[in-house]
Amino acid sequence: MRCPYCGFAQDRVVDSRESKEADSIRRRRECEGCNKRFTTYERIDEIPYMVVKKDGRREKFDRQKVLSGLLHACEKRPVSAAKLEHIVDETEAYVVDSPERERSTSEVGELIMSRLKGIDTVAYIRFASVYRDFKDVREFKAELEELLSGKDNRKRHQV
Repeated sequence: MRCPYCGFAQDRVVDSRESKEADSIRRRRECEGCNKRFTTYERIDEIPYMVVKKDGRREKFDRQKVLSGLLHACEKRPVSAAKLEHIVDETEAYVVDSPERERSTSEVGELIMSRLKGIDTVAYIRFASVYRDFKDVREFKAELEELLSGKDNRKRHQV
């Protein structure tokens, strides 16, 4: 925080209290350069993080939706809740770290699949079958063959 009077970068907080609406914090600060006081207000960042769907629609990132998809893919599989929570945390961090505050669902899906692939291949195939929306058995078989051969010929995003 720079002083609005002299531009000095160091200050100290003299007083701190909630605003009347309880939606921000009011802080009285004193510049350590010129000793003048000024007020700042801190608010929670309310601009949501978004995911861009395949059809171009934008939707708020929903952590619970990601977890729900993972739970379905890992149903009756030996995957711990802690591992799923870790994947969700990584996915959320990936979206939050975006400079534009948004990521495409294809980027998010690829990240999740890459994590699942290393944990449980059956859960990976289940998730991929929904995420990639296989049209027929041939597409499903091709994915299985790639997995079994240890190759992944698809063009992947680096995440």
